[in-house]
Amino acid sequence: GRGSGRPRPASVKAVKIVYYDRASSRSREPECSAKTPLLTLTTSCFSPSSRLVFDSTMSLPPTYVEGFHDKDAVLRMPYRTLGKTGLQVSVLSLGASSLGSVFRKTDESECVALVKEALQKGINYIDVAPFYGQTKAETVLGKALEGIPRQAYYLATKVCRYGATPADMFDFSHERTLQSIDESLARLKVDYVDVLQVHDMEFASSLDIVIKESLPAVEKIKAAGKCRFIGITGYPLDNFRSILERSTVQIDTILTYCRYSMNDSTALGLINFLEERKIGIINASPISMGLLSNRGPPEWHPATPEIKDACKKAAQYCEEKSVDISKLAMHYSLSSPSFHTTLVGTASLGNLRRNLATVYETLTDEEKQLSTEVVEKFFKPLSCPHWEGVQPEEHWAALGGRPQ
Repeated sequence: GRGSGRPRPASVKAVKIVYYDRASSRSREPECSAKTPLLTLTTSCFSPSSRLVFDSTMSLPPTYVEGFHDKDAVLRMPYRTLGKTGLQVSVLSLGASSLGSVFRKTDESECVALVKEALQKGINYIDVAPFYGQTKAETVLGKALEGIPRQAYYLATKVCRYGATPADMFDFSHERTLQSIDESLARLKVDYVDVLQVHDMEFASSLDIVIKESLPAVEKIKAAGKCRFIGITGYPLDNFRSILERSTVQIDTILTYCRYSMNDSTALGLINFLEERKIGIINASPISMGLLSNRGPPEWHPATPEIKDACKKAAQYCEEKSVDISKLAMHYSLSSPSFHTTLVGTASLGNLRRNLATVYETLTDEEKQLSTEVVEKFFKPLSCPHWEGVQPEEHWAALGGRPQ
C-alpha cells in the first residue's frame, strides 16, 4: 500500500478464497458462480456459520511447522500482534500453572498430552513460572515440550516469586533474578524464553526494588540471549502505569489477571495508556480464578464476600437457564481486541477442547442477551469489583509488617 515501503506488485493474477464452515469444521470454496467478479463477492455466497480466510501461507503464523501442526486448526485460530514485540500470538493461550497441581492433583501424562495438543491446534503462547507448584509446573512443561520444534511456540516464564511460605515466597533482588532464569531454562529444557516477566510486583517491599534491581537484572538476561522480551505482571493496575513511566529498562509486555472478566472490566481503563506505548497486553483468568464457574472459587480466593456472593448468584442464574457461566465468561474475555491474548489454565484435555471450541463458536442470541443481563444485574451494582491490596496486606502481616 501507499507509504508502506514495500514494492507494489505489478499485478495480481488470482487469489483463492476459502471459508471454514463451523458446523462441519471443513474448509470449502464459496458456492458462487465462476463468473462472479472477485471483488463483488457478498455474504450470500457463504453459509451463516462461516468466516472468511485467505488460503495462503500468509495466513499461517511464524510458529507454524509443517508436519507438526494441524493446519486446518491453525488457520481457524485468530492471531494478534503482541504490541511492539511483533510476536503473532493466538487469542487463546495456555496458562501452565495447572501443570503444577495448583488447583488439584494432576496426571502428568495427561498434562504432557495436553500441551502437545494445544500447540498442534494453534495455541502458540505458553505462560509459566517457577512459583507454580514450586517448580513443578516448569518441570512438567519441560517434559511436555521435549521433541516439539522450538519454532512452534512462544514461551514466557517469570522471576521474583518462588516458595510456598511468606518467608521464602519473594525475592526481587538483582542476584536472585539472574540465578532464577538459569534454573528455569534447565527445567524447561530450552536455551531461551521469549518473554521473561517480573512476577507480582505488588509484593515487593517497594516498587523501587523492581526498578533498581529486578528489571536491570532482566535486561542483563536479555543481553545474554536468555530472553527476547521483558514483561511485568501483577493485580493492581496503577503499578503498571507507575513502572512504565519510571523504568529506564524497556518493557514490552504486561500481564494482568482477573481484571478483564464479566465481574471486573477495570483493565479497560489502562488500554489507551498501554497502546500509546505499544505494550503487549496479556489477559489472564477469564473465569476469575473460579469465581465465574458452577463449582465456585477455591477457599483461598482473595475476593471480598460481596464479589463471591454476586458471582455465586450469577452462576446459579445462568444454570437455571441451562447455560454455563464459564462459557459466557470465556466469550466475554476473548471478544475484546484490546487484549492480544487471554491465558486460560487447565490440566484437563476435555477442558482444553472446550476452551478451543469457545474460540471457534459464537454465542446464540439468547446467550448474548443473558451475558449482558448478568453483567447488568449482578456485577455493575458491585460497590467495588476488585480485591486490590488484600493479598499483599496478608503477606506482610505474616512477616510482621512491610519494611520501612
